[in-house]
Amino acid sequence: MTATRTVPLVDTGTWVVDPARSTATFTVSNFGVRAVRGSVPVLAGTVDVAEDGRPRRLRAELDLSAIDTGNRRRDADLRKTDLLDLDAYPVLTYDADDFELGPQGWSARGSLRVRGVSCQSAVLGVPAATGESLHLVGTTVIDRIALGVRAPRLLIGRYVSVVVDAWLDPA
Repeated sequence: MTATRTVPLVDTGTWVVDPARSTATFTVSNFGVRAVRGSVPVLAGTVDVAEDGRPRRLRAELDLSAIDTGNRRRDADLRKTDLLDLDAYPVLTYDADDFELGPQGWSARGSLRVRGVSCQSAVLGVPAATGESLHLVGTTVIDRIALGVRAPRLLIGRYVSVVVDAWLDPA
């Protein structure tokens, strides 16, 4: 017998991220072998849910200017114009309005914007209603080359895994 996972539908309306309870973490390879882990504060986000309980629009903003890899020198290097150019572009944004329900949760396809450059990205999210709040964990893999972040692959891996653990409240 095969078990199927059911993903709950969500109450209709607009849900707003609580930045104090939400986190974004990432992992990327460094020097081709070692994983670097870091965090980025969640600034804002909303999820609009249609009357049938399905998401219809998602927007998220992360504060890249406060990136923390646990190494101040590396964090300062990431600010440079040839990497994340954080003085000019301190915020990562993600906008999606194309959703599909699959066995692992909701897949949101949308536009990721970093450094003034956009690329298409899919985020897999699983919502869970908890009391008055909505808990949403979303995962994605970002291709840094598609966003114009140039560095030798040996120094910074091409793909960055991101997990956003967000708590949302009704608007």
